Amino acid sequence: MTNADAQKFLKDNGLDVDAIDRRGLLDAFAFEMANGLAGKPSTLMMIPSFIAIDKPVKTDMPVVVLDAGGTNLRRAVVRIDRKGKVAISDFAERDMPGSKSHVELNEFFQIFADFVEPVMKVSASIGFCFSYAAEITPDRDAILLHWSKEIDAPAVVGKLIGKGLKQQLARKRLAPRITILNDTVATLLAGKSMGVTKDYSAYIGFILGTGTNTAYLEQNSRITKRTDLDPAGSMVINIESGAFGKIGQSSFDKLLDQGTSTPGTYVFEKMISGGYLGKLGMVVLKQAARAGFFSAATREKIGQMAELSSEHLGNFCGEKIEASNPLSDPAIGPDDGELVRQLCTPVFARSAVLTAVNLASAILKTGQGKDPKRPVCVNVDGSTYYKTLAADFQNRVQRELADLVRPTGVAYELVQVDRSPTIGAAVAGLM
Repeated sequence: MTNADAQKFLKDNGLDVDAIDRRGLLDAFAFEMANGLAGKPSTLMMIPSFIAIDKPVKTDMPVVVLDAGGTNLRRAVVRIDRKGKVAISDFAERDMPGSKSHVELNEFFQIFADFVEPVMKVSASIGFCFSYAAEITPDRDAILLHWSKEIDAPAVVGKLIGKGLKQQLARKRLAPRITILNDTVATLLAGKSMGVTKDYSAYIGFILGTGTNTAYLEQNSRITKRTDLDPAGSMVINIESGAFGKIGQSSFDKLLDQGTSTPGTYVFEKMISGGYLGKLGMVVLKQAARAGFFSAATREKIGQMAELSSEHLGNFCGEKIEASNPLSDPAIGPDDGELVRQLCTPVFARSAVLTAVNLASAILKTGQGKDPKRPVCVNVDGSTYYKTLAADFQNRVQRELADLVRPTGVAYELVQVDRSPTIGAAVAGLM
């Protein structure tokens, strides 16, 4: 089989990067976003955060930060100076309550209160990045919808997280102001910390790691599904962009989706994020092997593969040699190795194109960036964006994004803020 055969195989199965209708997808994103804001049927939830960013970030003032995500709970004191420099002190980390053993309701919040109490003397404000499925309330509390990451604390589901923590801290004669936000909103606000020294017209937070999501700044007058908002104001919207569903799937995507625990949902995330690209590539390789690609030895090796990480596949397609990479097996000779790259590099190239469409949609939805001196600030976080070697990934995203946005005359700037969840939570507590 030749490289031309590989390209025809991909196209016949619906994986054709050149054929992606970028402008059509921009229109579809805009339509879904508008419907989500209006409370109409949409694959995008467009969740209000009730966090406005019109107030300046208080500088040279400490704020306590909590970061709960995955199986870790982190605590720190953060201070941002007038030049935007961030100082982090009193950092501590422990297992997330419920990650190692079952915890009851009061015990859950007691652990949080005990963990944060030692630093409460420095600030009356807590910025709390809570990265589990939750509904944010108008007073910036959060109702837990369900746990992920195998957290065993069922009694907490349906409860107000901030209220529960406040009740336990009240027993310690502490009464902090708590602002809860998710990691994507925090990523946006971390970009706001850069606005201490630069005048941006709007902000976007984008994460492309194991999963993906986007947050952006929206005018309240466009959030018509709510009637309790000041139409003159604005707030950050959590798009839940990984759930975008108005996109055609290849046969490989459909096979991957059917094998997940959530078939039919978050199809966009399954097409672009690091939690799925390796799995998708393995589907491509197994289907190609069944179609007669590769030598007998390579077909056997691919048939035996139970898993393939996005990092390993991306590194192999990016020609980074690793002895630990299953694709570096001697059974896969140079010719077959080149076929693997021809078949799987488009998986990453498509991800880059769709990432650019996602970013362009959010940038244009802000309605800002019309003055080149006041661009839209896009804070990008996540290892898939920064560490993927295949398809010249990061540069491909930037080229595609420029092609989509620059003709509109909208100015934007991509930035990277280290420790975005921590800094974004601090900004929330400081505004």
